[in-house]
Amino acid sequence: MKAMILSAGRGERLRPLTDHTPKPLLKAGKHRLIEHLIIALVNAGITEIIINHAHLGQQFPDTLGNGEQFGATISYSPEQQGGLETAGGIINALPLLGEEPFLVVNGDIWTDYPFEQLSKLALQNNNLAHLVLVNNPAHHPDGDFSLSSGSLSQQGSEKFTFSGIAVYHPTFFADLDVQRLALKPLLLASITKQQLQGELYQGQWSDIGTIERLQQLNEQLVSE
Repeated sequence: MKAMILSAGRGERLRPLTDHTPKPLLKAGKHRLIEHLIIALVNAGITEIIINHAHLGQQFPDTLGNGEQFGATISYSPEQQGGLETAGGIINALPLLGEEPFLVVNGDIWTDYPFEQLSKLALQNNNLAHLVLVNNPAHHPDGDFSLSSGSLSQQGSEKFTFSGIAVYHPTFFADLDVQRLALKPLLLASITKQQLQGELYQGQWSDIGTIERLQQLNEQLVSE
């Protein structure tokens, strides 16, 4: 299975840090955010990695190279300034991702999720994607999706937060042109067709969207 790390965002809430450094290249503990993810993916046996980039994009290949230092093979999917949003970025990278299901993970999260579970995942029935949900953090108390018997819905009384970790079949994005395109409308449309499966992960996960959360993660990792 190949993996894509989404890294094209501007990181407005992390300014001024992101004025000079893309958000996934900010450090927490001994490594940059994206390096934590690369290391975890490689440890899970996922070594073919695609990284999209836009804001200060050349810093990614300059810093990470071809992935050899991590035991990985890294390819890059550049986007114009401003990026293509999540779905647009994935569609743009489809030629690199191939014809088999692939893993996508946000480049601005930190987690101890066991990615090897997803490397062995088989999408069930007519499902086109498998999303990892987490308990709602304080900054997102209302959640995104409900989960019932392994299927995602919008109807349940309890909603959980989409972690930014998912496996997609390429046909999830079939017939869509490269354009600036958000992911959530596509997810909602697939939910109505009962094409999304998922799981609830209750281990460590953090969305590093603010300077305060970056500082908290750094303090946690330094103390470990």
